[in-house]
Amino acid sequence: MASLSGPVKAGILVGVIVAAMAIAVVVALTRSRPDIVIGGKDFTEQSILCEMMAVLIEENTDLKVGRKLFLGGTMVCFNALTGGDLDLYAEYTGTGLVNILKQPAVNDPNEVYRTVRDRFEQQYGLMWMQPFGFNNTYTLTMRRAQAEELGIKTFSDLAAHLRRPEGKAVRGGFTAEFIRRPDGYKGLVQAYDLRFAGEPKQFDPGLMYKACADAEVDVICGFATDGRIAAYNLFVLEDDKKFFPAYYAAPLVRKATLAKFPRLQELLNRLAGRLSNQTMQKLNLQVDKGHRRPRDVAREFLVSAGLIPA
Repeated sequence: MASLSGPVKAGILVGVIVAAMAIAVVVALTRSRPDIVIGGKDFTEQSILCEMMAVLIEENTDLKVGRKLFLGGTMVCFNALTGGDLDLYAEYTGTGLVNILKQPAVNDPNEVYRTVRDRFEQQYGLMWMQPFGFNNTYTLTMRRAQAEELGIKTFSDLAAHLRRPEGKAVRGGFTAEFIRRPDGYKGLVQAYDLRFAGEPKQFDPGLMYKACADAEVDVICGFATDGRIAAYNLFVLEDDKKFFPAYYAAPLVRKATLAKFPRLQELLNRLAGRLSNQTMQKLNLQVDKGHRRPRDVAREFLVSAGLIPA
């Protein structure tokens, strides 16, 4: 049998080394990924909830938990979850129903929860845990002084004012996601014939409330649990036709992750019913106006609720 030449031997040796290095990289990457990766959308409440779930898991297990905060809108987080880049994140029942399942809005919160719980497991292999307790529904918000001056208390009042000649001066400002959502501005146009004279401006959620308070715009899409509504003395309009569905927040988890770490379900459900709208408003305000770290706010709440030791 002919012996291999020097160049051939060298080539084989290089190939073996490259293959070994590739295997080592894969193993290293596998080991470096935390046991659980929790994500969050691009606003304060999501970062607090992400930290709350992460700290709860870390304090009660030996699992390594990674955070991916401020990822973007709903579909960024949802696609990361179904694709395996995330193991869980906090989602809202109304968003799951309308945005992801493309179903009509429903006002009964129990029906909304049952629908998303059953359909997400069947279609996506995702499990809804029990809701945290608060309903962060959308609303429309104005400067209190302006709303009182114009006599606007409800969505219907606003829509009627926008149809008058003087209504052309009223400007809207929404998040990019709200402008696109069927249960956002598009839906309001259909349900209330609510139309601004000009296209609504797009704002980052973190800048929107101050823009309204500073009179850069007049009407914004507020979130019911956002502490900046009170901080900036804004006025929440009544959704008199009950257009917006219930948006109860809850952990949304990959079924495969629960199978791998079965204790997670019991742990996450310890948060069920713990957060009222008022409590979530206060937590959000501590971060947005008090400039505290979401992790510190989340940990402090968990200690006060007796869910982790001080």
